[in-house]
Amino acid sequence: MPNAYISGTGFYVPPRVVTNDDLVKTYGIDTTHEWIVQRTGIEERRFAEEGVGCADLALPAAEMAIEQAGIKKTDLDMIILATLSSDHCFPGSGVYLQRKLGLCEGSNAKFVPCMDVRNQCSGFLYSLGTATSMVKSGAMKNVLVVGSEVHSAALDLTTRGRTVASLFGDGAGAVVVSATEEDRGVRTWKLGADGRHADILAQKIWDISKRPFIPNDANGVGQVQPEMMWAQMQGKTVFKHAIERMAMVLMEACMAEGITGENIDLFVFHQANLRINQYLQQMLGIPDSKVVHNIQRYGNTTAATIPILLAEATRSGKLKKGMKVAMVAFGSGFTWGAAIVDW
Repeated sequence: MPNAYISGTGFYVPPRVVTNDDLVKTYGIDTTHEWIVQRTGIEERRFAEEGVGCADLALPAAEMAIEQAGIKKTDLDMIILATLSSDHCFPGSGVYLQRKLGLCEGSNAKFVPCMDVRNQCSGFLYSLGTATSMVKSGAMKNVLVVGSEVHSAALDLTTRGRTVASLFGDGAGAVVVSATEEDRGVRTWKLGADGRHADILAQKIWDISKRPFIPNDANGVGQVQPEMMWAQMQGKTVFKHAIERMAMVLMEACMAEGITGENIDLFVFHQANLRINQYLQQMLGIPDSKVVHNIQRYGNTTAATIPILLAEATRSGKLKKGMKVAMVAFGSGFTWGAAIVDW
């Protein structure tokens, strides 16, 4: 049975920087830089321009990962794309990425399967577990795993929506999961979910149980109430469960490998809130030297946070071959996950 390792990483963030002060001056949100930093650690984020979608951000991240993996696009056997901000209701953004990669054209066209994963902030780890299983089974040799988000189009950028709007940014991260006979790769992954809290953090843009699923006027024009259109969050409840579940699943993954935190060289936490990660780090006694953060610059890019961190860490030299890496995430659903990887 082959091992499954991460052979390449890549990321892309749009060029437009939106600072906390920009939220005040440009959008008129009643907040301050100090208020946001104190509660979240976020100083700025990236917003895509109008006309840029999820698959557009995913493309350069994917191309970077493929290049670093040292393979051709046609060497891919599958695409898994994790997002909560798909280009359209359907089809999923994976097929749009496939098309943008040029896999559907020319004499070497390769119509690889495409899967979209909708597990929000845990989406990358759900996708990584799926890709790892595919590769270790022998069914696939190279699987492209992408987390891509365009949050800015669906944020209530007013004072009414400030508690959520200040948290999120746009970006994409990608990895290639490949087969190897070397003694390295994804050692274990653990996933979980608790649907009892599904409404605590949600964006119910429509209700498919209704007829019609979006209320409309006499001309058939849909009308969506603010509480349905924008994301709603009970922040204190999310904070509490994030700490508990991330600590739990991380310990489960370590126990499955027969290791402790002392054996981990680098911890890659989902970047939802710097204060959550700092609390978790302090609770588990993890030194600063073993943790990487970028939420200060990008905000919460949901499914993209972990792969962006991996790509930045490899390029900065913080993450090197032979290191043992722990990844952990928590998000809407509630869903959570962790993975231990020998890089």
